[in-house]
Amino acid sequence: MATASAIDHAHMAEALRLAELGAWTTHPNPRVGCVIADGAAVVGRGWHERAGGPHAEVVALADAGERARGATAYVTLEPCAHHGRTPPCADALLAAGIARVVAAVPDPFPEVDGRGFGKLRAGGVVVEVGLLRPAGEALIRGFLSRVQRGRPWVRVKLAMSLDARTALADGESRWISSGASRADVQRLRARASAILTASGTVLRDDPRLNVRIDTPRQPHRYVIDTELQTPATAQVLTTGATTLVVADDVDPPAWTEQRGVTVLHAPRAPRGLDLAAVLRLLADRGENELHVEAGAGLCGGLATAGLIDELVLYVAPHLLGPGRPLLQLPALESMGDRMNWRFDEVRHVGEDLRITCSPESSRP
Repeated sequence: MATASAIDHAHMAEALRLAELGAWTTHPNPRVGCVIADGAAVVGRGWHERAGGPHAEVVALADAGERARGATAYVTLEPCAHHGRTPPCADALLAAGIARVVAAVPDPFPEVDGRGFGKLRAGGVVVEVGLLRPAGEALIRGFLSRVQRGRPWVRVKLAMSLDARTALADGESRWISSGASRADVQRLRARASAILTASGTVLRDDPRLNVRIDTPRQPHRYVIDTELQTPATAQVLTTGATTLVVADDVDPPAWTEQRGVTVLHAPRAPRGLDLAAVLRLLADRGENELHVEAGAGLCGGLATAGLIDELVLYVAPHLLGPGRPLLQLPALESMGDRMNWRFDEVRHVGEDLRITCSPESSRP
């Protein structure tokens, strides 16, 4: 886009802040914020709260009223140009007399993908694209991953001791991390579209995997369960919507239908299920951001397949000795075969360290 002014940057930063307000609620839609301004003066603000509700632009236009005529709309994502659950936002901007639209990110969704910008330009609106684009893309990374890669954006959360153990030798694991770290994980769960685990974790720990802080939405839970070993009494089946993902040649028992438990079928792989195929199934169901809490097998399989976008590792200041390892990974023949990651953030959470990593292959 043309060189942006300090005022442009300030208004787009405010639009991004507004979009973040929908971090826990917009699924499966992207998070979007909008600011309408006349020069330095903000005349309208809006953000998309939930699917089926008004989009950010419509909320901001309602807030601005007649002051929108001749103003600039700063929006974090390209305005839609199609009739979905709501009318096109591009039409609403034109009808309101907006003179200029500044957008952070083009929308790759096939029914938009430049059409919003095209409709605005055809109506005489000045359109500029790309202001604070990296921040805008980070805000909707799950949506972009689902649309562009055909799979959710995947975050794996693990907790370990200083000697890289996730449990004692007898399997006891409560609690390795501090209370502050466990509360932090609740916020990670809340912003996810869905949570993924494996039947081994269900059988061993019987987790609930729900969000236990105030949230208007519980993420859907998925359990990778190749042979369908999850018992009908598992807590993960009693605390919200859960789907079991089983091998395509496994017939689910009658209790799954009786309990209203959804069963998805995925192709087998040499070890368990084809994880890439599982992620495609989840994308088909509209899942954007996937939060994984599982054992060494599933997490190691995702890492080996190159399917992890972010690893959040809570490191507790303890030594556990012999015990459960962090990841199950294949043996390497040389150091040249190692999987290279980078540290994105290291911070204290309570008495623990939270290390956020991403694969080196994802570097822009």
